Amino acid sequence: MTGRHLFTADNHFQHAGIIEHCARPFSGVGEMDQAMIERWNAVVGTADTVWVVGDFAHDRIDPRVARRIFSQLRGSKHLIRGNHDTKTIEDLGWSSVRDYAEIAVDKVRIVLSHYSMRSWNGMRRGAVQLYGHSHGRLPGTNQCVDVGVDVWDFRPVSFPEIRQRLADLPPLVFEDGTDEVEGLEMRTTP
Repeated sequence: MTGRHLFTADNHFQHAGIIEHCARPFSGVGEMDQAMIERWNAVVGTADTVWVVGDFAHDRIDPRVARRIFSQLRGSKHLIRGNHDTKTIEDLGWSSVRDYAEIAVDKVRIVLSHYSMRSWNGMRRGAVQLYGHSHGRLPGTNQCVDVGVDVWDFRPVSFPEIRQRLADLPPLVFEDGTDEVEGLEMRTTP
């Protein structure tokens, strides 16, 4: 049986400072890490694929703690490197480790980068860009959205959930007013 694709970013396991920085509702890293492990496993099955779009853990995490956390998380896991993903994180046993990826889910091209981009491959043909890094502080459009845990209840999200959120976001506007995006209604400037 083939599983689903799910997406997440900015877990920052073992990062005490992120709790205050992002006003996360946890009293400490132990509570935060446990909650994120439980929420991950509540939505991810063993046949599912999870794309971590950067910043899996604090860059100074103890390698043994990183392995323990990683081993508790269900699914086949792929890492798109973020600014906190050190060699310790890269060496955890991911199915792949890259800076950037393009995949297809439900016949939609998805561009994955830890950092939001102003333009990406296929954007004028309906490609969707998923990013992290901004911790919910950078608004998306109907073609790009932050998949970080700070905006998705500290858990990975499925592509149908992402599509639902994209539908509620403002359209991506091409300032030249000459292009239409296939399959999406787009507002263009005169």
